[in-house]
Amino acid sequence: MPETIPATPAIPATPTSPQELFRHGLRLLLDKDIDAWVALWAEDGVMEFPFAPEGRPRRLAGRAAVAAYMRPYPDHIDLRDFPELTVHETTDPGTIVAELRGVGRLVATGGPFDMRYVAVVTVRDGLITGYRDYWNPLALTDPAADFTGSTR
Repeated sequence: MPETIPATPAIPATPTSPQELFRHGLRLLLDKDIDAWVALWAEDGVMEFPFAPEGRPRRLAGRAAVAAYMRPYPDHIDLRDFPELTVHETTDPGTIVAELRGVGRLVATGGPFDMRYVAVVTVRDGLITGYRDYWNPLALTDPAADFTGSTR
């Protein structure tokens, strides 16, 4: 059964498992603390978007690239909740698969934001080393969701 991200997550100050680290990261995204979210990444971590449409990045290599991509996120999407979350452990203890739904509003228009994701996340030594983000690229048809031209 899907669960929600609690307002005050019951996780250790230093997440000890991939699942705890992922949940902590979701809390940081809701808090719009992008710098702290990026700090969860290994210096050489890779973020991939297999369904990215033409003209959008398919692969971000390194923490700095992830930071540059994510920094403007709150300028465009006011993420408010993850009302559905299911985390699956895999045969690799450092890898999880998460199914989630993020909801909020588009900052430019005030319109609703509602997106479902599947993420394959790999953690080594307490940091994210890989994040494959499967999302619906049709959401980019709303210009308010476009990150380009951000001031952040």
